[in-house]
Amino acid sequence: MLAACRNPAYLNRMVQPISAQPQLVAAPQGRAASVILWGAAGIGGLALLAAVALWFHYGSTVFFEMIAAGISACF
Repeated sequence: MLAACRNPAYLNRMVQPISAQPQLVAAPQGRAASVILWGAAGIGGLALLAAVALWFHYGSTVFFEMIAAGISACF
């Protein structure tokens, strides 16, 4: 109410619809998007492969204990 009495231009600017706001971040297009997607898939695949390798090397009990210890160290 105070803003409307003293500065009506302030309120007019604040009530603009979201669609009227300019886009700040554009999504990657074409080749860049493909490279990002394949890179993320490759990193995910390597993480999965490492988890499977640890599983076979240490066994399931030790593997789950290592994961639990890591999670508890983070929190």
